[in-house]
Amino acid sequence: MSLYEDKALEELLQWKKEMTSRPSFTNDFTKKMQSKLNEFIPEKCQHIITKSIEGMVKTVIYGYKYISTAPVHDMNLESRENLVREKMKFYRNAAAVSGAGTGGAGIIVGLADFPILLGLKMKFLFDTAGIYSFNVKNYRERLYILYIFQIAFSSQGRRREVYDIMSDWDNYCRASLPEDKSHFDWRTFQQEYRDYIDIAKMLQLVPGIGAAVGAYANYKLIKQLGNTAMNAYRLRVFKL
Repeated sequence: MSLYEDKALEELLQWKKEMTSRPSFTNDFTKKMQSKLNEFIPEKCQHIITKSIEGMVKTVIYGYKYISTAPVHDMNLESRENLVREKMKFYRNAAAVSGAGTGGAGIIVGLADFPILLGLKMKFLFDTAGIYSFNVKNYRERLYILYIFQIAFSSQGRRREVYDIMSDWDNYCRASLPEDKSHFDWRTFQQEYRDYIDIAKMLQLVPGIGAAVGAYANYKLIKQLGNTAMNAYRLRVFKL
């Protein structure tokens, strides 16, 4: 392997350790706090959030709205990941602009950022799959994208479950992948993501500081998703 591949493998093994570790006291406390914060979100807003996530999942499973890049072949890992980092930078900046533009204008206007951010995240993941040479016209690859999303934005306990699936993806597809696309458990998916919305996203709705907080939170969330996606596809490149 090249020096770059050695470094990428080392990062992947560290990520694997993080994904498979047992939930700590801090993890449990944070999840409880996040769940408690969500109780203060008005029911109308809860409905908007839930329907946005449901719509996104169904679009990924059934549609090709986010497909824009054909699979990239004949490229080494370093070149592929440099392209991913360029995409990450673009989507981070776009998400930051969205967060700044809607932050601090009240709950309803602030929630306009929610489906925008979901769309940016999914578009980034579809682009990333193509860069790693995976064809997202394949139903299995679209589901893999949803699992990447889950492992990036779920509790530590759920991350361990998702990692077990992703680390044995080919066997999972042969043995456990539902034939009916509608059988995907989107309810668990959306609940984990809703619970993951952190204090920063709540503060985005506060007039006066919401714009700055929204820009920072969105930037941070895209960066986190990008790092997760790179390691998720490294799993398959290195066949761990």
